[in-house]
Amino acid sequence: MSARETSPGDRERAAAAIGAEGTGEELWASRSVWDHWPEPSLPDGPVLLVAAHPDDEVLGFGGMLAQLAPDREVHVLTLTDGEASHPGSRLMPPPALARARRTELEEALDILGVERTARHRLGLPDTQLGTHEATATEWIEELLRTLGAPLCVAPWRGDLHADHEAAGRAARSAAASTGADLWQYPIWMWHWANPDDVRVPWGACRRLPLTAAARLRKEEALRCFRTQIAPLADHTAVILPPGELAHHRRSFETVITERDA
Repeated sequence: MSARETSPGDRERAAAAIGAEGTGEELWASRSVWDHWPEPSLPDGPVLLVAAHPDDEVLGFGGMLAQLAPDREVHVLTLTDGEASHPGSRLMPPPALARARRTELEEALDILGVERTARHRLGLPDTQLGTHEATATEWIEELLRTLGAPLCVAPWRGDLHADHEAAGRAARSAAASTGADLWQYPIWMWHWANPDDVRVPWGACRRLPLTAAARLRKEEALRCFRTQIAPLADHTAVILPPGELAHHRRSFETVITERDA
């Protein structure tokens, strides 16, 4: 079902799942569901990383960005500015929040070693990617063709966050059109799922080990997202509290390979 076909009830259930307490990292670690996941084969050539919001890049694939950037061409396409993360805030209304989040992302990508000329911003409306999916698809496809990139990395299209899912669908369409491989990284899945969740294609999950240096750079980059990891004076809910960040501080990163999903 596309975002345009998603019912209000579906959206409410998804929002409730993301807003709930969530699955602690302790449970994931105790079950070690990832122990036997293979490492995917990384094709030669440029890599295009797609994100729905500033910080998705670093949460889902920041360690790999740090590892890949010194030796190959890595491009990042951010579809929205994330201006809707603090609704109702007077301190950070959407235009100010968009500027702040763009700055945070620039700082994070500097730390991870992504060249400034390899950063692309589309500026589509936050929370409304589903209605702009065709535009996102066109941009992703054009970049894949221009770069000659054999690999597209994007949010998982089953993540239960409407923007993440729209970004994943757009990347899937673009990759299919260009013949690129597609790796999808989960963000909120670690929060709403559990190790026995049948909604997750566990057989298609792959593990990407991180070096100690890459983990340190990812951790430093995560700290750049000040608007997301700390409360605002007039918006006390933290978007990415420590319990959520713990899922993204592992010694590896996870992708779901499209051809196996």
